[in-house]
Amino acid sequence: MKKNLFVLFAATLLQLSHTSLSAQTYTSLFNGKNLSGWTQRGGKATYKVVDGTIVGYSKTNTDNSFLCTKQEYGDFILEFEFFVDDALNSGVQLRSHSRKDYQNGRVYGYQFEIDPSPRAWTGGIYDEARRGWLYPMIKNVRAQKAFKNNEWNQVRIEAIGHRIRTWVNGINCADLIDDVDARGFIALQVHSIGKDTSKEGKTIAWRNIRICTDKDAQLHATPDIPFSQNPSNVSAPPISAIDNTLTNKEEKEGWKLLWDGKTTDGWRGARLDHFPVKGWSIQNGELIVHKAGGGESTNGGDIVTTRQYRNFMLSVDFKITNGANSGIKYFVDPEMNKGEGSAIGCEFQILDDERHPDAKLGVKGNRKLGSLYDLIPAPEQKPFHIGVWNTALVIVRGRHVEHWLNGTKLLEYNRDDQEWNALVAYSKYKDWPNFGNAPQGHILLQDHGDEVHFKNIKILELPDRPVQGQRGQREGRGNGQRRRQR
Repeated sequence: MKKNLFVLFAATLLQLSHTSLSAQTYTSLFNGKNLSGWTQRGGKATYKVVDGTIVGYSKTNTDNSFLCTKQEYGDFILEFEFFVDDALNSGVQLRSHSRKDYQNGRVYGYQFEIDPSPRAWTGGIYDEARRGWLYPMIKNVRAQKAFKNNEWNQVRIEAIGHRIRTWVNGINCADLIDDVDARGFIALQVHSIGKDTSKEGKTIAWRNIRICTDKDAQLHATPDIPFSQNPSNVSAPPISAIDNTLTNKEEKEGWKLLWDGKTTDGWRGARLDHFPVKGWSIQNGELIVHKAGGGESTNGGDIVTTRQYRNFMLSVDFKITNGANSGIKYFVDPEMNKGEGSAIGCEFQILDDERHPDAKLGVKGNRKLGSLYDLIPAPEQKPFHIGVWNTALVIVRGRHVEHWLNGTKLLEYNRDDQEWNALVAYSKYKDWPNFGNAPQGHILLQDHGDEVHFKNIKILELPDRPVQGQRGQREGRGNGQRRRQR
């Protein structure tokens, strides 16, 4: 009993000392009385002070509106609370700017997303009026439940160096690495509602807005007690927005870039000894296969790595256009198919399930996004959006293979056994001898006549030893499934 009392007393002292530290190192950005220290930019939505809160009122026929701090900030910890009408979308700008030489003074920069819609991307990071989504919440599905509708929500944002991390109600939502902006203003957004009169006058409110710019305090800061004691506070997977580079952590782990973001080094046409002269292009750090009527390998053709791989973790960022079809293949033997169509290998299907007819073919959805094409279906519900970057991950350990999408395991299977061979025998691959059983092969990006973008193509080669039946080691496990029977 005495021991329990001592622990309780120590915890109380810790909480008091933390509160005292916060009082000394945080500065209020809002005095609770007026908008001193703030200036409005962009649209004409109204901002008022009501009962110690800043309230923004939506307005028709005006652009996005921003209430901006007059002061700029570099490294900081920002905390605030917000209450949003469920009809609105909003956000808080970080390290942002408004310059006459950029879109006539339009506000742009990092934005903490506030999204009460069923999409549930609150806590994600958007690059307003510039690059778009940097950390959509499909990258951290477990944190999509952090936001509480019709309640005050507590937010913590750490922007220190090249790293921006966000928390909502104690749950770590985003962990972004980026080097574009080191400082700028903070702003409260009222999103444009266009001509929708049903949303006129809807509100979003902010209160208890405070910032810590003390570097020593930032080094030793931990979230307040509700954050640090929240058992659901699993760390968000870190994502780098510095394209086609490796983080220090990745380099230490042994990851290598399969594509440098600039040249065609390491790649060739699947049926060529060089990179295709048409059908593919490199633009702004993206490898793009062009639209060409939807035919399979009829324009520039598939491309493959010049090397072969055995055991690995392969990560590829991809973005598809409406109705697009493509794929990432592994254990590819470019010599196997001498006729029309794509080179033969196991395929992580890339598809617009809603618009492309291939989604309705095959058996039980085994031609839909994330599936092992024509063999094993991915779940119907999966974290994916068209028009933003998604991450495919393929893990191969000996005979055991896994497909992941945006941190969620979609499926796993063992190849080169009786069950696998029976599955192949009832698929389109039945006429290809020993399909999927080669110990190694090339990696392929498919030309299926639709525009698809790729970047951040990287690989971690694993020890050359068979490991069967193990579950993935990555964040976001759960939603995975074993091979489905036909």
